[in-house]
Amino acid sequence: MPIKSTPLISEKVLHVRLNGRLTDADYQAFVPEVEKLIARHGSLRLLVEMTDFHGWEVGALWDDFKVYFKHGNEIERLAFVGEKSWQAWMTRLARPLLHGDVRYFEQSNASEARRWILEECVAVRA
Repeated sequence: MPIKSTPLISEKVLHVRLNGRLTDADYQAFVPEVEKLIARHGSLRLLVEMTDFHGWEVGALWDDFKVYFKHGNEIERLAFVGEKSWQAWMTRLARPLLHGDVRYFEQSNASEARRWILEECVAVRA
């Protein structure tokens, strides 16, 4: 499956790994998990790592934007970690759709992305 996710430190921070090409079916399996966590915590942070990621099928790209439109106010932080310039460009496209902070990190800065996504969240939990 091109989308794999696991909680990172707490359920409020979700680590998502994308590879291959995303389909509508991938989103149908993934979005309920995101919505369940938002319902439980009120908001969510996402660390999205794109490794050997080739983008979206048309329907899946629309599904991606629907998540932003529906839950843009509930995503506190979104960190994209990628390896291609078009991935940084897609991050800039997502920024106006989300209320929270959105940042792009090169793969070589993945540890910085992880630190940023957990910042303050870990302090609140301690």
